Amino acid sequence: MKVIGLCGGSGSGKSAASELLEKIGIPHIDADSIYRDLTSYESDCMRVLKSEFGDAVMNEDGSLNRDYVRELVFSGNDRDTKRVRLNEITHKYVLSEIDKQIKKYKSEGREAVIADVPLLFESGFNEKCDFTVAVVADEAVRIDRIVRRDKITKEQAKARINAQISTDELISKVDFALENNGDLDELGKTVMVLYEKMIK
Repeated sequence: MKVIGLCGGSGSGKSAASELLEKIGIPHIDADSIYRDLTSYESDCMRVLKSEFGDAVMNEDGSLNRDYVRELVFSGNDRDTKRVRLNEITHKYVLSEIDKQIKKYKSEGREAVIADVPLLFESGFNEKCDFTVAVVADEAVRIDRIVRRDKITKEQAKARINAQISTDELISKVDFALENNGDLDELGKTVMVLYEKMIK
């Protein structure tokens, strides 16, 4: 079974690419979804985050205080250090769950599986992949998508992009880059060409 590691910055269109691949029968493991699940109740992951960042990181129901965390990792002089530490803690739990799901799909005899991991190289998960793919788009396109999706300002969207690995660096690391500046039809054609290269 081929493990395809999918990554891309915010607003690049990773989710759209994943959905298109899923439609042709490749199961999709979403690291963001796993992260949301692990931080939605008082899990082991949440208890470690609370120990590291204080009580304010956890809501009364044990879930992650996402507004507080956004402020923590996107503002302040030590934001980079805190973002790195947050990722170090959460990656351990997220990647463990991804490994479990990959084993399940392998036992089912699947041809391939997509692992959508935004911090693919930072987490080290790229080492477990047969192929790595980055979905990329121009910054202006990404900013527009983020603003419409998350209802934030252009400045906030740009700050989010600047906090992530650059597109050029991402392209230099992956096996394949999927350009996604157009509509879903264009992306669908590109995805099918890539599928043929990797699987067929």
